[in-house]
Amino acid sequence: MPGARAGRRMLPSGLSLGRSRLLQTIRARDRACPRPRPPTPQVLYMKVYGNPKYYQALHYGTVTPPDEVTVNYRHGLPLVTLTLPSRKERCQFVVKPMLSTVGSFLQDLQNEDKGIKTVAVTTADGSEIPASTLMDTLLTKDFKLVINKLAYDVQCHKKEKPTEVHMIEMENMKSLVHRLFTVLHLEEFQKKRERHLMAKIDHLKEQLQPLEQVKARIEAQSEAKTSGLLWAGLALLSMQGGALAWLTWWVYSWDIMEPVTFFLTFANSMVFFAYFIITRQNYTYASVRSRQFLQFFHRKSQGQRFDVELYNKLKEDLAEATESLENVRHSLRFRMPGEELSQKTQ
Repeated sequence: MPGARAGRRMLPSGLSLGRSRLLQTIRARDRACPRPRPPTPQVLYMKVYGNPKYYQALHYGTVTPPDEVTVNYRHGLPLVTLTLPSRKERCQFVVKPMLSTVGSFLQDLQNEDKGIKTVAVTTADGSEIPASTLMDTLLTKDFKLVINKLAYDVQCHKKEKPTEVHMIEMENMKSLVHRLFTVLHLEEFQKKRERHLMAKIDHLKEQLQPLEQVKARIEAQSEAKTSGLLWAGLALLSMQGGALAWLTWWVYSWDIMEPVTFFLTFANSMVFFAYFIITRQNYTYASVRSRQFLQFFHRKSQGQRFDVELYNKLKEDLAEATESLENVRHSLRFRMPGEELSQKTQ
């Protein structure tokens, strides 16, 4: 038995066949090599800074922010898309670049949303753009749209310069459209112009009627004075001839009066030449009468407050409108509509 005990002691402790020692060995191993525990769950969070009412400056994705003003092109026409401040709805405005101006575009915005109190368009550096600027010029560069003191940056697509072939095609297209419009709407346009000219002629005649009455009265007075002056000139020449005849046959002889008549004739020639220098007109009885009549007429016009310039302008407008009306009626007379032509051929 002692040998057996000694033999048992000779065995390593780790290989002991005793139950208690085997259990202690297993527990020791458990303490030396603990089992791995599952990891503790962690939560990743983000904190948003800024005003929650407005979107941040950085956006990701292809969706357009609701408060951004965009410019897109559809069928060759630019579309300006923005959010109306009152209804918070996205609205598209079709712009005709060559016809619309900045003022008309801003007026369309205010007509669409009555909540827009102030609206303006400025450059990127803050300079205000005039209302008369064409939208075609505005859309060439980036700008700012200020609605109710809130500025929106608008980025415009840069247009490519058209090639020479493209410009020629555009000119041909414009010419074709113009010719088609002329063929389809010329008769209607001429009839509308005829009505417009007739209304204009009636209006001019109404304006001229009181002036014509005053003019007729002034002309009668001027004509009477001019006729009286001509008769006075005839009487003066008759008296001069009678005086020369009396001096020649009853007082002096012809030898004495001949040099007198010569100097009188030379003096008359000097008077006629002086008249030409002053008036730049030949001394004829018709021109003298017309000049004297006009002098009397303008003198009477100033006294009766007759506006000669206004009368002449109205007369010129009336003559021009009458001539245009005759041309329009002449073209309508020789341009036969298709329906009338078909009726006459039948």
